[in-house]
Amino acid sequence: MTYAENLWLFTLLLAGIITVPGMDMIFVMANTLTGGRRAGVAATSGIMLGGVFHTLFGTVAVTALSTLVPQLAGPMLVIGSAYMIWIGYTLAKSAIVIDGIEASKLHRSARIFTQGLITCLLNPKAWLFILAVYPQFMRPEYGPFWRQALVMGALTLLLQATVYGGLALAAAKGRDALTSIPQVTIWIGRAAGWLLVAVAVLMLVEGWRSW
Repeated sequence: MTYAENLWLFTLLLAGIITVPGMDMIFVMANTLTGGRRAGVAATSGIMLGGVFHTLFGTVAVTALSTLVPQLAGPMLVIGSAYMIWIGYTLAKSAIVIDGIEASKLHRSARIFTQGLITCLLNPKAWLFILAVYPQFMRPEYGPFWRQALVMGALTLLLQATVYGGLALAAAKGRDALTSIPQVTIWIGRAAGWLLVAVAVLMLVEGWRSW
C-alpha cells in the first residue's frame, strides 16, 4: 500500500468515527442550542484542541505504549462518562433564556472551550479509535513518525472543524428562530442536558462492566 492510499483509508475511517453521534457531537449541539453560535464555536474549538492531544498520544502509543494503555480503557470510560453526566445535569437544571446568555457563567466561551477540551480528552470513542487504528497506519516505511503525526493531526482537525463546526452553525440557525420564545429555549437547554446524561449513563455502565 502506498502512503497516499494509506492516508486515504485513514481519512475514511476518521470521518466515520467523527460523524457517528457521540459525546462530542451532543456536547456541541447542546451548547449551540442553548448558548448560540459563539458557544458552538467555543465547544468545537475545545474539541479540536483535544484532537491535537489525541494525535500526540497516538504517536507515543505507536512507539511505546500500545500494550499498556488498552488496560486504561475501562477507567477512562467511567471517568469520561461521569464528567459528561455532570455537564448534562448542569444544563438540565439551568433556566437559560436569550437575554441572559452572554452574562451566564455557564456559557462563557472560555468555560465552554475548556469543557470541550476535557470532553474530547475523556471521550473513550476517540481513545479506542487511536489504539485500534494508529498502529496500523503509522509505519516506519512512510517516514518519521512525527511527520506522519503532523499529517494525521491536520486531517483530524480539518474533519472536526467541518463536521462539528458545520453542526454548530446549523444548530445556531435553528436556535435563532426561537429567540422570540424564551420558554422554548429553556426547555431546549434542559432537554439537551438530559440527553447528555442519558448517553453518558449508558457509557458509564459499559465502562463499569469492562473495568
